[in-house]
Amino acid sequence: MKLSTQIKKGNKFYVARCPELGVTTQGRTVKEAKKHLKEAIELHLEAMVDYMIEHGKIRIERGKIIEA
Repeated sequence: MKLSTQIKKGNKFYVARCPELGVTTQGRTVKEAKKHLKEAIELHLEAMVDYMIEHGKIRIERGKIIEA
């Protein structure tokens, strides 16, 4: 899966965004903004999987994702 990133200079911080997921974060430097965006994307994807499992959209058996 390829995701795009957008990084723009704000008033005080760099704002980093992944438009495909609607995830946005910030950092004092471009490097920090990229690091924070990576972490935010990981948390977002983990939350999506948890939601899908909790609502019966998917289940995991023996380490494999099974569609419900």
